[in-house]
Formats: sequence, structure tokens, C-alpha cells
Amino acid sequence: MRIVFHGENAGTYAEGIADLLPDPHDIIVLSDGLGQPGEREAFANAEVIVGTGLNPNHTRPERLRFYQVAAAGYDGVDLSLLPGSVPVCNCFGHEVGIAEYVMGGLLAIRTRLVEADRRLRERDWTFQAGRPAGLHRELTGTALGIVGYGHIGKAIARRAKAFDLAVHVANRGQIGEDEFVDRYWPLDRLGEFMESVDAVVVSLPLTPTTTSLIDGALFGRMKQDAIIVNVGRGPVIDEAALYDALKTRRIAGALIDTWYVYPGRDDLAPLPSRFPFHELDNVVMTPHMSAWTWGTIRRRQETMVTNITRLGAGLPLVNVVR
Repeated sequence: MRIVFHGENAGTYAEGIADLLPDPHDIIVLSDGLGQPGEREAFANAEVIVGTGLNPNHTRPERLRFYQVAAAGYDGVDLSLLPGSVPVCNCFGHEVGIAEYVMGGLLAIRTRLVEADRRLRERDWTFQAGRPAGLHRELTGTALGIVGYGHIGKAIARRAKAFDLAVHVANRGQIGEDEFVDRYWPLDRLGEFMESVDAVVVSLPLTPTTTSLIDGALFGRMKQDAIIVNVGRGPVIDEAALYDALKTRRIAGALIDTWYVYPGRDDLAPLPSRFPFHELDNVVMTPHMSAWTWGTIRRRQETMVTNITRLGAGLPLVNVVR
């Protein structure tokens, strides 16, 4: 089969995948914009495309048999541009890296690790044991709230329990009995949920119903010393409300990995928001990196290989989203 890995992100998965496939295939990596000679023709003739983005600027892949999203989220893929008979699948495997990122970030914020490092480089020993100004909090005994209990939420809950945290989950549907969850909250009780926890982790995908779900009113329900973490999609948290909550110190801090502005053709290195989050000292900013681990690559390659192999054998595919 002619398999195209479209774009820089998807191209990362192409390395070594031929060795994992049981049969030989014609594998090619194309640029995001399909601007190199022959790329548009190769894209149009692909039988399988592995990618993370599809828009009207791309050539219509008329011979396509299967589109594999190289991620869990597929909001960047305009499904209307694919032939209606073409199945679309996503892939996971990212939850381990994200869960480790969340726990590492929570620990770093609560122990004031970055600030202590910066100060000591300036010969400031404020955080030395025995100095009252350097006291910091522990995670143990606090409550962690997880909004969205899919692959990511479950991985976070499992690790949170290792630190003796009480785990609260807010989810659209009832989650049933779960050894890692202490309390379940329906989404229509988000206000009470926000009041009950010391840190909130947002792991929801972006949909019309989740856009700006976490708004100013909900920030007003959080504890003043609480922190919020976003590893879902940026706009699930209202952009202006988040900035205001941090700037006015309505909440203690934030760890933000998913944003509102991303690199594009017009600006390859933009600031990630229309608000100056970078000027605030109570937010840790990372460039949508939490899932980007070698483990994620390996696990997603396994899913891709499974689907390509099943396609060739005429078997049902896994993780079908259309």
C-alpha cells in the first residue's frame, strides 16, 4: 500500500515503522504544506494517510482507503474533505507521558522548586530548611480534581493515589466503581466540585459543549490557594477568565500545556495567547509537550501498524472515530 505520513508531527512516526509492519509498503513522508515537487500528487494517490491536519489547502486524496490521525484529538482534520467511505481512526498511548507531566508539574509547583532554584543561583537561601519564608506545601493529604475521565484522567488518578491524594472526578457520564476515585461529580455540579479540591486538572477534548466550560464563575468557586492544570485543549478553559484569575491571584497558580495560539504560516513562533501570560509569575507555561515522549511514539506506532495490517486483511479497524 502507498502510505503517506503527512507533516512534521506525523513524520516522526514514520521512522522505523517499516520494520514493525509484517509486509512491505511504499512509505513516504510529506511536508505540512505539500509545497515540494511531487508532494501533491503523492498525497492525492495515497491509500493510507497518517496525519494531524487536513484543510482545504491540501489536495483531495481521491484514492484514500483509510485516514489515521496521529493523535487522540482530530479537531485539526476537516473530515468533510475526505471521501465519505473512508474510515478515520485516532490513537492514544499518550496518557502515560501526560500523567507523569501532571504529577511532576504539581510537585514542582507545590515544592516551589523552580523559584528555589532561581533564588539559590542568586545566592538567596530563602528556602533553606529552618527559614519560615521557605516553607512549602505537600501534595499528600490534598484533593485532586480531574475534569474528564478518559484515558488521560484515568492515568492521572492512578498516579495521584501513589501520593495519597483524594481523587475527585467530574465527568459527563457516571464512571461506576473505580478504586482510584474517591468521589464522582456530574458536570452540572462543577461549581461544588471546584470548591472541594486543591488542584484541578482539565483533560477534556474541545467540542462545542466543552468550549469555555471552565469560566470566570467557576474560578470564583475555587480555593484561593488552588492551582489549575490544562492538558486537554486550551479553549476548554476560557482564555480571558484564566488570565484574570491568575493576574488578580484569585487562584494561586497554573500549569498550562495546551493553548489558544499556535505556530502557523504567518507566525512560526507566536506567544501562546492574546493575553500576556508570560509576564505572570504564577503560571508555568509549556508548549503542548506533555505527551511528546518516546513512549508515546512507540505506543502509537503499534496502533498504526495494527490498523494498517487489519486494513490489508479486510478486518475492522481500532479506534474508529468515523
